[in-house]
Amino acid sequence: MGNLFGRKRRSRVTEQDKAVLQLKQQRDKLRQYQKRISLNMERERALARQLLKEGKKEKALLLLKKKRYQEQLLDRTDNQISNLERMVQDIEFTQIEMKVIEGLKIGNECLNKMHQVMSIEEVERIIGETQDAVEYQRQIDELLAGSLTEEDEDAILEELNTITQEQLELPEVPSEPLPTKVAEPTPIKNRPKPELVAAS
Repeated sequence: MGNLFGRKRRSRVTEQDKAVLQLKQQRDKLRQYQKRISLNMERERALARQLLKEGKKEKALLLLKKKRYQEQLLDRTDNQISNLERMVQDIEFTQIEMKVIEGLKIGNECLNKMHQVMSIEEVERIIGETQDAVEYQRQIDELLAGSLTEEDEDAILEELNTITQEQLELPEVPSEPLPTKVAEPTPIKNRPKPELVAAS
């Protein structure tokens, strides 16, 4: 039913994704293998102790040799697991790098298309037209607002200064010394208090 109208559905899973999945599966299998070996080693060590107690030294020695071999296998599987994990990380990081490079490529193409649409001369022309329009608008604003030129403003400020100087004519200061007589305080008279009349 997946092929209802004859169109094949494209899978989003890439070859890199499949490779990463296989590497992770191998890593998991190696970890399971390590667990089995660790359990076997523990059992064989316990069995070697029991054989020593029973006086079967040669069988115990054989089991310890086998245990030693399994320890070496564990070391090798540790190295293989770290190699697999490093490989997975390298593949994942390379995928990220590829996406970054693809994004840079698309951005570059977009910039080139934009540069083809607008040349430096075109940008300079647009900036010039904009500055002309701003200057023209400023002139219109000045005409509508009746704004004054800088010379007019200087003349107005000068006239304002002369007017304020004329208005600041202060009275002359008396040349005679001021009297030093202190006024006596006037006594406060007692006023009669109003009488209260009881209501009947």
